[in-house]
Amino acid sequence: MRQKMGVLGPVGTHSEAAALYLAAWQQLDREIVCYGDIGECLHAVETGAVESAFVPVENSLEGAIAVTLDALARSDVLRVRREVIWPVHNYLMGRRTQGEVRVVYSHAQPIAQCRDFLLRHCPQAEIIKTASTARAAEIVGASPVDAGAAAICTRRAGRLNGLVEIAGKIEDRGSNCTRFFEVVRDGAAASAAEPPDTVLMVCQIDGSRAGALYDVLGEFAHRAVNLTRIESRPARTELGAYMFFFDLDAHSAEDALRDSINAVAEKSIWLKVLGVFPVHTAHNEQ
Repeated sequence: MRQKMGVLGPVGTHSEAAALYLAAWQQLDREIVCYGDIGECLHAVETGAVESAFVPVENSLEGAIAVTLDALARSDVLRVRREVIWPVHNYLMGRRTQGEVRVVYSHAQPIAQCRDFLLRHCPQAEIIKTASTARAAEIVGASPVDAGAAAICTRRAGRLNGLVEIAGKIEDRGSNCTRFFEVVRDGAAASAAEPPDTVLMVCQIDGSRAGALYDVLGEFAHRAVNLTRIESRPARTELGAYMFFFDLDAHSAEDALRDSINAVAEKSIWLKVLGVFPVHTAHNEQ
């Protein structure tokens, strides 16, 4: 029986493209199930409707995806099994290649990632945010040919909706990429035969105490455990209360990792390890 993987839909999003790449790279026959938003994808894993979800967690230009981090921190059953770094290429696509572009549709993230391009090439265009890049392509595909509408989307989404390429790889930085997490239920099988690269943990500390974060960071520094990323999010308990996500280098000494996490737990209101997993960099030219 094919395992199901939830992604942000509809068909043609960067999430779907990255999930298809992962399935091909792993040589697995997965059924990709599209959901309307990231929260729905992760809830489907919690309820068992799908075996996994493949969701964005951070873009190199625009930063963290809050809904993913918050869902992982809130849930008692979600764990990260793998990270994939996905090079992001955005395309301006419309009903025709010539003519003035008067309105541009896309998700908020690609709009931000292509801000300089839009200012240079479409300065008078109205910018309309949509739920996803694929939804933007659907809207433009259904618009009249002479409406001057265009979508920032993937090539696949554009072609699925009868669009043609106006401009390619319009992202402002060639290094634009998005980190994706493969999220599963606690207890699901780990990535076979792949050594871990990252330990992901989240904790809430007492922010009212001076030096609380400094003390936590010191536990890692004293044991030579490298932090590759730190992110804060509101704890949603009271104003000024925060939780902190830490990416720890899994290649650090095993004893040092264990002891530092235990020491931080003693200084935290609560702490969870959300995954110990490999990181794979994709090779995406589309």
